[in-house]
Amino acid sequence: MAAADHATPTYDRMKEVKDFDESRIGVKGLSESGITSIPRMFIHPPETLSNIKKPNSRTCTQKSIPIIDLSHFNSPTKRHQLVEQIRDATSTWGFFQVINHGIPKPVLDETINAIKAFHDQPHEVKSKLYNRDNDKHGVMYSSNYDLYRAKAASWHDSLTVWMAPEATRAKEEDIPEVCRKEIVAWESHSTKVAEALLELLSEGLGVEAERFKDLGFLEGKLAVGHCYPYCPQPDLTVGITSHTDSGLTVLLQNQVGGLQVKHGDEWVDVEPIPGALIVNIGDLIQIISNDNYISVEHRVLAKASKEPRISVLTSFNVGTIADSDYFRPLPELLSPNKPALYRKFTVPEFHENFYSKGLDSKSFIQKVRL
Repeated sequence: MAAADHATPTYDRMKEVKDFDESRIGVKGLSESGITSIPRMFIHPPETLSNIKKPNSRTCTQKSIPIIDLSHFNSPTKRHQLVEQIRDATSTWGFFQVINHGIPKPVLDETINAIKAFHDQPHEVKSKLYNRDNDKHGVMYSSNYDLYRAKAASWHDSLTVWMAPEATRAKEEDIPEVCRKEIVAWESHSTKVAEALLELLSEGLGVEAERFKDLGFLEGKLAVGHCYPYCPQPDLTVGITSHTDSGLTVLLQNQVGGLQVKHGDEWVDVEPIPGALIVNIGDLIQIISNDNYISVEHRVLAKASKEPRISVLTSFNVGTIADSDYFRPLPELLSPNKPALYRKFTVPEFHENFYSKGLDSKSFIQKVRL
């Protein structure tokens, strides 16, 4: 499966995708097989590659996302400053890094090491969990959740564990033993961080501190451990294509780097900070905040680093909601001078759109904007 020209008429992309998927080898398996060129199904079109071939050019700025110290969360005199910092970061960047968040460094290190240990397991072990028919529950190992829908595959593998609501939560014994204890601990710690952040985001809008929590943003939880292995041709593919998230994401990465955030027309590198967490909001929060907060595109570059990039995240979203329940911009934020920018929609409608498209497809925000 060597790289080749897209224009070759005899190329059967779907067959190559199917063969790769059925092999259950994953991108890491390809990387470790000794290939010197990537399979064509991973080669992205020129319009995607044009602004990543020259990372030192103007397409990648020297700006950086805000860094926010959460140590003043319980300070009666400094909490308001923290609220302002979160509001400014989320309204201009949609992304920020947090330090002094309360998760002990050993927990962070053990989480990264455990996810790496999972992906380092032999193919015969990992392949037992490989599937894409999980129906959003339990535990799933796969490469490219949108493999059959995306225009080109991306250079990463993922372990996905549904943590909430209870109806879809993975049984603890089903989580791979090599990372079971660490994933459970990571979920617990990251949930506490998310709860604090949702309070600050609510206060930044001038509404009750529990507003986002009351909307159910801690009721849907998904833990994901990504591996981005060595790529022999990183200028022809990407680690993960440009996309936006759905709710609130709390992410931990190792020191390899590769994450980029879209800021205006520029791509900004998110430099790893030891002990820091990366936080970003997604489409639902932008809609509910009526554009006071923004959900921005981000991507991960493929790299020729021999050390793989490892990241683990918890995605927080609304949980089990009745089909008749609608979401829309918070009424507290609306006035004759600030009308709603989005139509109302149901959570099943949102999920149907979010999970049925390729990552690089039209965002839900565009579909419901008035």
